[in-house]
Amino acid sequence: MADIMRFLLLALTFTFVLNFNAGKGLAHEFWIEPAAFRMAPMASLTAQLRVGQAFSGVSLSYLPQNFERFDVIQRETVTAVEGRLGDNPALVMDGLGDGLAIITHETTASHLTYTDWDRFLRFAAHKDFGDVAALHDARALPREGFREVYIRYAKSLVAIGDGAGADRQVGLATEIVALANPYMEDLAAGMPVQVFLNGTPRADAQVELFDRAPDGAVENTLHRTDNSGIVTLPVTRGHTYLADAVVLEPVEPSGPDDAVWLTRWASLTFQVP
Repeated sequence: MADIMRFLLLALTFTFVLNFNAGKGLAHEFWIEPAAFRMAPMASLTAQLRVGQAFSGVSLSYLPQNFERFDVIQRETVTAVEGRLGDNPALVMDGLGDGLAIITHETTASHLTYTDWDRFLRFAAHKDFGDVAALHDARALPREGFREVYIRYAKSLVAIGDGAGADRQVGLATEIVALANPYMEDLAAGMPVQVFLNGTPRADAQVELFDRAPDGAVENTLHRTDNSGIVTLPVTRGHTYLADAVVLEPVEPSGPDDAVWLTRWASLTFQVP
């Protein structure tokens, strides 16, 4: 019976994600959501992989074929997340001691076909990709039936015990790095973060911030990085945050069914005690 229920859950999740991708109108964020952002040493660290909108979405199961990397970093120790096919939550790890834990996840590439030109333009405008219509037309690309390939790069910060430590670049193609430890430092002036692409700071990049209050209400605001790829995000004590930054890159197709655009999505979740 347990195996049957696991199969049904996997089938439902797969169908839900397919529907999400097929109906992608603006953007569906991907993020890591721990059961708790602060926990005692040696307690069980659990976290869900989520895809959705406005900081609300479906929880994805542990499916190794869907990710390139999934690990937890504490100081210099990198521990791969191991699980059983279909586990949900996708992350369950025991035995972590004091310190800041950086949960890291990189998905495999997924594809999306656009049959609605206006939908692509709305998505591009929302994520601030510039004049994509001119860029698209300059490449003599069709306005219908073209494909996008997208990859997600997610991080989450969890304080275990004293929560000491610092976020850093962890080798993702694009990532958001917290320049302050939200569990130990005074964030009255805001939470400074830095956005990277291929190890280089992304200047003048849009960062979307989702702010979830203790009552579950969510607000989102848009911000921009400076010339060093840094932006200070407004935060409130007791709230949980998802920061998201997306980059669009042209791809030269080698065949008629290949993608012509690549989007790379960086996300970071944390809480402000």
